Amino acid sequence: MSQPGSTFDQMPRYIRVRSEPDATFVEFDFAIGYPDLFVELVLPRQAFQQFCENNRVQHMDAQMSEALDADAQKWRYGETRDADQVADHPTQQKPQESTP
Repeated sequence: MSQPGSTFDQMPRYIRVRSEPDATFVEFDFAIGYPDLFVELVLPRQAFQQFCENNRVQHMDAQMSEALDADAQKWRYGETRDADQVADHPTQQKPQESTP
């Protein structure tokens, strides 16, 4: 079964580099079709360059990266919790009121 007008080979491929520019190995996220569904990969620099050429990748821009990070925070901490507070005081809980 194939979907009309959209084949796997035509889906956009996205990367988001996570390593430092001068690192020997390139750590990056790779997604096909949907930037929020990715795998984490590590390749030597030359193999990474070849990988990018073979897959005709698009680099995720800052806006796309920020949206993915915000979504990850929601999954990790929930929409109603303050992620910074949880990170600073993960075991701290609100004091319970005592009843006489």
